[in-house]
Amino acid sequence: QLQLVESGGGLVQPGGSLRLSCAASGFTLDHYVIGWFRQAPGKEREGVACISSSGGRTDYADSVKGRFTISRDNDKNTVYLQMNSLKPEDEAVYYCAAAYYSSRWHYTSLRVVEYDYWGQGSHDTVSS
Repeated sequence: QLQLVESGGGLVQPGGSLRLSCAASGFTLDHYVIGWFRQAPGKEREGVACISSSGGRTDYADSVKGRFTISRDNDKNTVYLQMNSLKPEDEAVYYCAAAYYSSRWHYTSLRVVEYDYWGQGSHDTVSS
């Protein structure tokens, strides 16, 4: 069974940091583009960051550029999202997702519709 499991979320003060992890089981992430998405109450799910299967290319939403960093460790079958300088507007449920691209090693996408497998979500609260 293919599964993605997020961890590392929680409560943090504005200006603080969190590191999210997305661990895959039942499959290896080598040929998958991985994205991090978030959804705040009453809002649509939006792409935050993504990383190509090669790890050589990343893309970010303008709202998080310079503050968030996505990385992957294929040996550990895990992708990370380092979130720094967090703001109240970053509060949301964060999801990781995987999209299979067997030979497009440098492809990235922040489009929800392109992703096939989703984690259950991790709730991050940014509040003083």
